[in-house]
Amino acid sequence: MSAVSDRLPTFPWDKLQPYRATAAAHPDGLVDLSVGTPVDPVPELIQKALIAAADSPGYPTVWGTPELRDAITGWAERRLGARGVTHRHVLPVVGSKELVAWLPTQLGLGPGDRVAYPRLAYPTYEVGARLARAEYVAYDDPTELDPEGLSLLWLNSPSNPTGRVLSKPELTRIVAWAREHGVLVFSDECYIELGWEADPVSVLHPDVCGGSYEGIVSVHSLSKRSNLAGYRAAFLVGDQAVLGDLLEIRKHGGMMTPAPTQAAVVAALADEQHVREQRERYATRRAALRGALENHGFRIEHSEASLYLWATRDEPCWDTVGHLADLGILVAPGDFYGPAGERFVRVALTATDERVGAAVRRLGA
Repeated sequence: MSAVSDRLPTFPWDKLQPYRATAAAHPDGLVDLSVGTPVDPVPELIQKALIAAADSPGYPTVWGTPELRDAITGWAERRLGARGVTHRHVLPVVGSKELVAWLPTQLGLGPGDRVAYPRLAYPTYEVGARLARAEYVAYDDPTELDPEGLSLLWLNSPSNPTGRVLSKPELTRIVAWAREHGVLVFSDECYIELGWEADPVSVLHPDVCGGSYEGIVSVHSLSKRSNLAGYRAAFLVGDQAVLGDLLEIRKHGGMMTPAPTQAAVVAALADEQHVREQRERYATRRAALRGALENHGFRIEHSEASLYLWATRDEPCWDTVGHLADLGILVAPGDFYGPAGERFVRVALTATDERVGAAVRRLGA
């Protein structure tokens, strides 16, 4: 066990517990804006699809049902502008975090290989490299990296935690650079449905990739767009050679999306109305929280997309966490996402309207 612990960083969320206790002691209760976990109901049509598939006694396939693959290919063409996507270009996964954590291992990376990810980033990119015993490096601009030994490049647009969106020219330049140097690109696009002040673009858009998916894979999740975090529903779209290899490895590992979840995903990807309704909820909460934070003396940077506001009072992040905890509001310290976030906090939009209203009142008091 100690050998495993030495390979992994301390689980960051444990450090928040004292602040959670302080915030929970507020007379009006805790407002938890720390973790981006959905709180709104799973849309009824998705619940019905899950229930209808509840009698699933046999093993599901790792590749998913033909209906699921049809749903993913159709959505990728409609929503991402991808062209010529076939079943060979898609692969369901058991939630995107599992994929991020185990991808370097499944790709066969190890000592001597390098994995790169944004300087401000979801910590699981680093964890995945550590689990594979690969080297890891954070970047500001990936095209400035030394490509020697660089085997996997993570992009994240819209970004968690900052909400920054990479423009179409930026993505085009990065994809061209990666192909020139033989670097595999995985683009985490799990927040692509949640653009506010920018319209996020996928690496699969023909203007970015030139109509070829060679060397690129995009990662998508239904946790945010459809409130399916509890279903563990995500999928990959891109290079068929890469996904073919991953499919064989995942077959050996038994990494199967449960059959009822597969049926739920088919229903979710076929319906856009529930996505629009959920976007409206988040947009309302975002406007209320942003205004309250700014009036309270915060500055918001980036945050043009995703489920978070990247906020600062130009002080150490833990001081800000403590200040908000005294108001009964729990947020995530920016240094969870790398040293560059040490003067920021991440404020999630994932609280009920009532709890967001409570936070707004407290910030205005």
